[in-house]
Amino acid sequence: MHSETAPTSRPLAIVSGGSRGLGLETARGLAAAGFDLALIAKDVQRLDGARQSLLSEFVATQSGLTITTHAVDLEDQIATRNMADEIATSLAAPKVLVLAHGVMSEKMSKTLRTTDAEWNRVLNINLNSVFILVNSIAPAMADARDGRVVIYSACLGRMSGPGSAGGLAPYRISKAAVNSLVRNLAHETGLGARGFYVDAICPNHTRTDMGGPDAPRSVEEGAETAIWLATADISERGTGQVTGLLWEDRKIVPF
Repeated sequence: MHSETAPTSRPLAIVSGGSRGLGLETARGLAAAGFDLALIAKDVQRLDGARQSLLSEFVATQSGLTITTHAVDLEDQIATRNMADEIATSLAAPKVLVLAHGVMSEKMSKTLRTTDAEWNRVLNINLNSVFILVNSIAPAMADARDGRVVIYSACLGRMSGPGSAGGLAPYRISKAAVNSLVRNLAHETGLGARGFYVDAICPNHTRTDMGGPDAPRSVEEGAETAIWLATADISERGTGQVTGLLWEDRKIVPF
């Protein structure tokens, strides 16, 4: 773990996948909004580079910004649990937890062709690690009645429309399960009545390592709704059910 040593009174945001792509862009938006950061990712060098880049970017505008880094292979459930428990015991309870990590499944990974190894790789990273991080870190947020969990899902995980409809089975199914986790957890915790909010977002096809250089959306566009869900006044979400939902461009879309 790499950290600044100075104490801080800034609220904490934890971001997985925080060394690049949508996770890094989300972390940038949260730093700009006044949050300290804890970044989770696999590659130690990428994490350190992201940390240094953000500290340099905000040196003049966010005095006292603290960033810790936590390297872990999120496919490894034991290592993920150990890392999550360390964060939960060593850092202040976060006000924001954004889970932006994930992997795509192999192109030919249809249900009848997927290997055990590919199925487990995708489900461990896209679903099981999400459960572990939420299970370990979010209880303190719920107990404080002051927390927002935002999980990057995908429109390919929707049960409606073209979501769960052919091909990329481990990816689609893992994201559908994330959507279900979000909905279930929101109901378990009072649908926001206790000050705890949990939501999924569909960032759409963005120019990341996963999305490729020809994707139609920038990372700024892809991360905007996650940053909004993490920071904006709840009243901006409308007057109906405001959490336990799937969001796309600040609008609710069917699961």
